[in-house]
Amino acid sequence: MSASSKDHDLPIGASELISAPFSRRALLAGAGGLGAASLLGQLNVEGAHAATPATLRWANWSLYLDYDNRTKKYPTLEAFIKKTKIPTKYMEVIDDNDSFTAKVQPQLKLKKDIGYDIVTMTEWMAARWLASGFVQKFDDAAVPNKKNVLSFLETRPFDPGRHYSLPWAGIIAGFAWNKSKHPKGIHSIEQLFAKENKGKVEVLSEMRDTIGLVMLWQGTDISKPFTEAKFMNAIDYVTKMIHDGFIRQVKGQSYQEDLISGDATAVIGWSGDINQLNLQNSNQFGFAIPDSGGTFSTDNLMIPSTSPNKLSAEKLINYYYDPVVAAKVANYITYVCPVNGAQAAMEKINPAQVHNPLIFPDDKMWKNLKVFRGLTPAEMIKFSTAFQKASGNG
Repeated sequence: MSASSKDHDLPIGASELISAPFSRRALLAGAGGLGAASLLGQLNVEGAHAATPATLRWANWSLYLDYDNRTKKYPTLEAFIKKTKIPTKYMEVIDDNDSFTAKVQPQLKLKKDIGYDIVTMTEWMAARWLASGFVQKFDDAAVPNKKNVLSFLETRPFDPGRHYSLPWAGIIAGFAWNKSKHPKGIHSIEQLFAKENKGKVEVLSEMRDTIGLVMLWQGTDISKPFTEAKFMNAIDYVTKMIHDGFIRQVKGQSYQEDLISGDATAVIGWSGDINQLNLQNSNQFGFAIPDSGGTFSTDNLMIPSTSPNKLSAEKLINYYYDPVVAAKVANYITYVCPVNGAQAAMEKINPAQVHNPLIFPDDKMWKNLKVFRGLTPAEMIKFSTAFQKASGNG
């Protein structure tokens, strides 16, 4: 996405985006300071409720904010604290949309403080929070930088005008592999499930990504209306690959650990994860959007209805939509940056990342990405049940 692409719309039916649930786990504790940071985040879970109202409390996924291994701090967050004098506790406590929501939903229903002033939920779950009345409306005057959000993400079906949510990062799902085992890379489902990969393949436990990629390979446009039969055809294929021993496991973000250990040599995974793994493991892994297409979704910042620190939360959210700040975060997390102007700002931060299509997708990449269409409540139940059964969890 070029710096001048404010008027460029995602040409894949982005208005239908209700993204897949994303399970994320911290990297191995041995992964340098990052592992320590993730562990600290987990240890802060119980302490979240003890935070004083004056302290801004942000719940996020692991490896999702710029981090300095030397100082063991988050540079952009430290700059925010210094600038605003707002004490902020950053907690890497979200490893799954469902489990996190289940943990805080009872308090939300009782209108009691859940211990967080900002949460970062994947769009499909963000839609549920908003529909349930669990989110506070922004004072748009307090978040003037929302004007910097990329045009195709400025409004969403669940949040027209973005008055309750703003996209933190865009997520691309595709194929990843161990370069030493697959020097030519993996670019198709046929290559992923080649005979030599039997027992060494892992796929995501996120239905819309794994099934979405298979459906795209089978010729179904997942961003447009499709029949139940089309979906079940993909379920049948994944079931067969599991039964025949090609897929060793269906996993969340912990597939990273198996790539590192060598237990898995090829996976359906997320672009940002692979970039992070390469930083820690000497660029051992490759990533590609399948020839038949990849999936795209977003995680979103929201202020819970029970937060007593709305003004401080709005200041932090506004801060992260400054293009220079957004570029600093994107340079580290290497997920798709949703902030217009960040690509130009990257010129001074890290010129090598300016044309990284996994951070700033170009037109060619956008045309090869699809967003899984919204599901009706009945479809959600039926499709999720079928996927869980195929995965061995039903």
